[in-house]
Amino acid sequence: MKPITKTIITSLFFSVCLVFMFSGSSSAENYKSLEGLKSAKTIFDFRIDNPTMALVHIKLIQETYKDKAINSLSAKPDFVVIFMGPSVRLVSSDRGMFSEADKKVIGEMDKLLAAMSKDGIRLEACMVAAGMFGVDPGKILPEIHHVGNGWVSSTGYQDNGYALIPAF
Repeated sequence: MKPITKTIITSLFFSVCLVFMFSGSSSAENYKSLEGLKSAKTIFDFRIDNPTMALVHIKLIQETYKDKAINSLSAKPDFVVIFMGPSVRLVSSDRGMFSEADKKVIGEMDKLLAAMSKDGIRLEACMVAAGMFGVDPGKILPEIHHVGNGWVSSTGYQDNGYALIPAF
């Protein structure tokens, strides 16, 4: 191969690599809303009781937590998911009310919630909702923290600067 051809091919290769590196990156600069932030503090008010839709939203929360733009901030993201209303049934090991297909989906969600907890996402379940929907607090998944009242917890997080994202 001629030296000039080799130089052109090498230059093209590096140019293509640079284009892919910078065009696919998702940094905080791409989001006007993230300018000046040190960390993303977010609370998800989670009330979805349909297992399939709940799994879709839980996956989206985890993807958002791992997003390059969120993680390009100087501090690690601080996410909290509070299960309120009928969604508390989805985080209970008592699955008697669900179809076999729903149980399979909820099993996937269980694994995802365990991974999210290990990643540092705080998971909470409202005990007021648990009482209203007949969920035994002793059967709530072990990685989920019990809070007396999800609205009180949500109020505290919001007063401490957390953004509220409803998941209904």
